[in-house]
Amino acid sequence: MAIVRLAASSVWNRRVTAGLTVFAVALSVTMLLGVEKLRRDAREAFANTISGTDLIVGARSGAVQLLLYSVFRIGNATNNISWESYQDIAAHPRVSWAVPISLGDSHRGYRVMGTSREYFERYGYAGNASLQFSAGGVFEDVFDAVLGAEVAEQLGYSLADPLVVAHGAGEVSFANHDDKPFRVAGILEPTGTPVDRTVHVSLEGIEAMHADWKSGAPIPSMKVSADEARRLDLTPKAITAFLVGLKSKVAVFKVQRYVNEYREEPLLAIIPGVALQELWDLMSVAEKALLVISSMVVISGFLGMLTVILSSLEARRREMAVLRSVGARPLHVFALFMSEAGLLTLVGVVAGVVLLYAVMLLGQPIAAREFGLHIPIGLPQSADIILMGAVVGAGFAVGSIPALRAYRLSLADGLSLRV
Repeated sequence: MAIVRLAASSVWNRRVTAGLTVFAVALSVTMLLGVEKLRRDAREAFANTISGTDLIVGARSGAVQLLLYSVFRIGNATNNISWESYQDIAAHPRVSWAVPISLGDSHRGYRVMGTSREYFERYGYAGNASLQFSAGGVFEDVFDAVLGAEVAEQLGYSLADPLVVAHGAGEVSFANHDDKPFRVAGILEPTGTPVDRTVHVSLEGIEAMHADWKSGAPIPSMKVSADEARRLDLTPKAITAFLVGLKSKVAVFKVQRYVNEYREEPLLAIIPGVALQELWDLMSVAEKALLVISSMVVISGFLGMLTVILSSLEARRREMAVLRSVGARPLHVFALFMSEAGLLTLVGVVAGVVLLYAVMLLGQPIAAREFGLHIPIGLPQSADIILMGAVVGAGFAVGSIPALRAYRLSLADGLSLRV
């Protein structure tokens, strides 16, 4: 303990350079643990986004693309599905339920999704969790809307407030359906999924607001009011995709093959879990690259610490001579330098963890708002503890280099340096 106290005093006497060293180690630890936590939490958040759905059916494209736009609201569909094809597949004897979704519009940067009332009963996330309402309920009128928790919070909506849907899925749109405003009929409880960032309307509402539109633009000589639109036949002509639940999990591959070989139009059926694994396979290269980069940052931090200790070694030969004169052995000098390196590393790791949690507190609402990712703030997991242990071990290993150098100088100098 005396060596540790002496090492702490020595570090305090060089607190400016020691502080910079600790800061460098803390930044590297923050990046290393942050990358690992973001990777782990992103996987968990994506995996918890949808459950209880056996298949997702959309126009033929790629499995990952279909998963991204239908579940995560990222990207756009290459084509739509005819309503007749949806009805035909929904009537398959092995299909228990099918929920259609229609995308392509937005409201102030948030995606608008047309669907059926059954969506709120069938959609599951995080295992067995289901959608719950914090206020109101499902849409009753053609122009009713159900808001995700984040949409309502960020835009300040409450029940019965009007909202105008914009054509297109961009942040800014110059084509608004302001002649057919919707009314907030319900607000969902937070889920930590893209549902929070979605405005839900009925399929009939999607058809009604496009009653006087064609090919993505309003028809100049035609004007249909909201009341007139309600009296029209609002059966959809096409949808973007649909979620499928089967009567038996055993039939999933048979129904998937049936959809993929559907002759009426080119369709693709994906299993959400399999498509998600394919997404992680694509992302694995980027994950490994980030891990390598963060490891290099840690190495850079330790190289900085090594440089600082070695550069001060020559100036501290007088200090070592004083220690030898009062009875310290070369091994004591070695232990002193090892203790200093270990102390700098431990303080750097603790500071890095504190900095990481501060960044998470500030970044959690931003990640939820911009990317729909819920980053939980909890105690470090076993993987984090292993990484921190590895960093501390690396710090001691780096510290052994100047410690060994000091040991040899102490042996060589003996008491030749007088005070």
